[in-house]
Amino acid sequence: MKFGPIRQVAYVVQDIERAMAHWSHALGVGPWFYKEHIAISTFRYRGRNSAPPKVSIAFANSGDLQVELIQQRDDKPSMYQDFLRRQGEGAQHLAFWTYEYDALVSHFLSLGYVEGHAGQIGQRGRFAYFEHADLCGNVIEVSEQTGGKAEFFREIAQAAVGWNGEEPIRRVG
Repeated sequence: MKFGPIRQVAYVVQDIERAMAHWSHALGVGPWFYKEHIAISTFRYRGRNSAPPKVSIAFANSGDLQVELIQQRDDKPSMYQDFLRRQGEGAQHLAFWTYEYDALVSHFLSLGYVEGHAGQIGQRGRFAYFEHADLCGNVIEVSEQTGGKAEFFREIAQAAVGWNGEEPIRRVG
């Protein structure tokens, strides 16, 4: 099965506002589409249903690659908390986007990947994060592109084309 290109690199941060400012002003990546409160409707951590963490996220594009910033605002179990405890802030996962979520998830599981956490955000589709013993410390996300998520991601990519630095942070919802 072909996964398609890696579409996103995601960083877990402790101060998302500071991170967005650095990425936009120092690195010229933006504009950022920022959601302070994400409505995670279902969540599993290490194979068990779990209370969803309180998470803020921001997205911007650099060319065809989307950059995501994630700040967890509580201490509920998640791979974000695991990552921060293990090594502090940094690049936490790479993501593949798909309209064939179930097939891609099944394929990763057949390759020996293990689900670390998974869930659904509102009506924008499901997500699952996977680890593999041969790639210790590397996390792969499978992100379903249904329910308006693909359109939202296209809007983010379009906003980055020719962005002149104005309005670097755009609050969503």
